[in-house]
Amino acid sequence: MGFLIDPPQVASVAVAGVEDRLPVRRIFCVGRNYAAHAREMGRDPDREPPFFFTKPADAVVDSGQEVPYPPLTEDLHYEAEMVVYIGLGGSKISKEEALGHVWGYGVGNDLTRRDLQMAARELGRPWDWGKAFDNSAVIGPIHHVSEVGHPSAGSIKLTVNGEVRQDADLAELIWSVPEVISILSHAVTLKPGDLVMTGTPAGVGALSVGDVCCASVEGLSNCEVTIGPRA
Repeated sequence: MGFLIDPPQVASVAVAGVEDRLPVRRIFCVGRNYAAHAREMGRDPDREPPFFFTKPADAVVDSGQEVPYPPLTEDLHYEAEMVVYIGLGGSKISKEEALGHVWGYGVGNDLTRRDLQMAARELGRPWDWGKAFDNSAVIGPIHHVSEVGHPSAGSIKLTVNGEVRQDADLAELIWSVPEVISILSHAVTLKPGDLVMTGTPAGVGALSVGDVCCASVEGLSNCEVTIGPRA
């Protein structure tokens, strides 16, 4: 069996220290997983179970690239996140088993059309137009667990043109990486190539054309993006 049109190219992310890359299957994002960010978005983190949204695999952009300011928005926001790369699939994974399914970790920037997201939220509609647009998942190189272990504490930070905008600690995650993986795997079957963006700290804000935005997590390679002219 062949294809009537050429199939799309496999989306992928860089790997720290080598030329080979890792394929991307799906991107799951945890919403409001730092208490201070949940509060700045008008929610009570002590009363909400974790929830998830997704981005398409081909939204991935390597660190160091320029991405155009996206259409339909006047309020493009940055969101620094630690990213988990799933190397071993499974369903109904226990919290105790979860870390055995992780291939590695990286740093991401969950670019968000905030005005579209908030309008959708007020109307009870899906967030897709606010979150799942072209070039919306900037992902730095993935580090294998043999190199970095399983980060559960340490600085997570974001700067815009050198000015610190987000500054927190991974220890402030409401739902830990093992908990997130376990909860996800009870809803869907995780497979190798799935990425999990674990949530952003407080301090989200707007980006403008020409801004250089750098997200970092202690012990991992930085994730940097420049905002180019409007698409």
